[in-house]
Amino acid sequence: MKAIDIRNKYLKFFEKHGHSVIPSAPVIPENDPSVLFTTAGMHPLVPYLLGEKHPAGTRLTDYQKCLRTVDIDEVGDNRHLTYFEMLGNWSLGDYFKEESITMSYEFLTKELEIPAEKLSVTCFAGDEDAPRDTISYECWKKAGIPDERIYFFGKGDNWWIAGEEGPCGPDTEMFYDTGKPACSTNCNPSCDCGKYVEIWNNVFMEYCKDKSGKYTKLEQKNVDTGLGLERMAMLLQGKKTPFEIELFAPVMAKLEELQNQDFIQSRRIVAEHLRSSIMIIQDGGRPSNVDRGYILRRLLRRMTRHLNKLEIDLSKLPEIIEVSIQALQEMYPELLEKKQIIQNVILEEKDKFMKTLAKGEKEFEKIVTKLKNQHQTKIDTQTVFNLYETYGFPPEMTVELASENQLEVEMTDFDQLFKAHQEKSRMGSEAKFKGGLADQSEKSVMYHTATHLLHQALKIVLGDHVNQKGSNITEERLRFDFSHPQKVTKEELEQVERIVNEQIAKDLVVTCKEMNLEEAKQSGAIGLFENKYADIVKVYTIGDFSKEICGGPHVTNTGKLGHFKIKKEEASSSGVRRIKAILEQNEN
Repeated sequence: MKAIDIRNKYLKFFEKHGHSVIPSAPVIPENDPSVLFTTAGMHPLVPYLLGEKHPAGTRLTDYQKCLRTVDIDEVGDNRHLTYFEMLGNWSLGDYFKEESITMSYEFLTKELEIPAEKLSVTCFAGDEDAPRDTISYECWKKAGIPDERIYFFGKGDNWWIAGEEGPCGPDTEMFYDTGKPACSTNCNPSCDCGKYVEIWNNVFMEYCKDKSGKYTKLEQKNVDTGLGLERMAMLLQGKKTPFEIELFAPVMAKLEELQNQDFIQSRRIVAEHLRSSIMIIQDGGRPSNVDRGYILRRLLRRMTRHLNKLEIDLSKLPEIIEVSIQALQEMYPELLEKKQIIQNVILEEKDKFMKTLAKGEKEFEKIVTKLKNQHQTKIDTQTVFNLYETYGFPPEMTVELASENQLEVEMTDFDQLFKAHQEKSRMGSEAKFKGGLADQSEKSVMYHTATHLLHQALKIVLGDHVNQKGSNITEERLRFDFSHPQKVTKEELEQVERIVNEQIAKDLVVTCKEMNLEEAKQSGAIGLFENKYADIVKVYTIGDFSKEICGGPHVTNTGKLGHFKIKKEEASSSGVRRIKAILEQNEN
């Protein structure tokens, strides 16, 4: 069964069970500084999991484009992916454990026709914070899973929370038995031996953890589930790795055709990083030296290094990109519209990296000259690592060039240095999602509302060509990207600032109305219309000043915002400007 067929079956099944099908959010989150990328289906639904009313109702389902950065360096083995698709269904205060488990079992055994004997499940064992999840246990027994295939584990395996605090709860996980022999008499779904593969996770959000570590019951109980599409396709197709399914197989074959050196790990890295990069670029990402731009740059440069390792002529890269897009276009037809942009971005970054490598080679030549002048014959580990970290110069290339110059390479501590570097990168990435489910603090809600005022003020001062191109909100400031061909003058910025503060002083009422998308457009609501919206959307109106499609949340009156002050205006990218602003609270 192809991935697209699994996706379609999933959405139709849950639609039949009363769920509204909502579109996938972009892989680059909107108005969410807590993460670099959308890493799970729940991220775009944060306000609704915390109690906001969703326009599509209390039962939702979708496929979500996801990207996780912590395992980039693991890609190349037989299972890790950076980009993946997550199928999900949600209950926002509607059904709970029994109905969720019943539907999951029905979908797996009836729709996907997985034999029941292939399924094992795990439940929360209970501790001092929450009791043993006997309800899930009884639900699975009633569905048809026998006692010997129901396991209980603690918080490390069967408890879900995003970050350190916020909504959380026990989960129940479903595992597929691959048929491999048991690794021991105690072999179970918690093993990493490969016999059991997790396929679905149903999270029952019924608690909230505060900063002190105390758990309290939530008023609104939610269900949040996630099923990895590529992994399911791999299992149903009887493949050993996701790189053998139709989303990767054509690219893997093309790389094998073009290669002069045979390294399966390198082929996997190229295929996976290319797909991930295509999806990021499609949703507006561009290479840079910070945040998500750096991740994209890192993916493309690692991909290029492994093309070199395979000794593939880099002039063939456009052919490889074309094959990848063709393999993905049934899943993501929107890629065809952006094909030229995607190719241009990738090829430009490849050219930059080749120049970087050339700089690394020059630096290497300096090192060789210095060593020979000192009558030394060994390059130390720190030098190898510095070449890698500063110039992106692959350690294997250092070893190869050293050999050509009759030099030895000391690599004893390289892994240790690399792991320290990796951990530093990982901590930086994870810190983006440290605080909890998401930053929905009072201050961030105020900044969210202020972006609407800023957007409209920019249109008034600069013209209707101004459109939002992105925003980033924290508790300390807002950052707003918008289309405009030249630098905004000091006088224009002062005018924008004055208009925003006038609207704040008017203490305008902020109202929300649900309507269909066409009605929203006709009403004059501003929206990022290149994005996919649900059929029913929320339109936030601020007095008679601003009307915008948005998920919220917002303050009830603009008078709560304080004093708006622009701190900086600068270029973000070609044709896009960026404003950073703060809200200064009025002292009473």
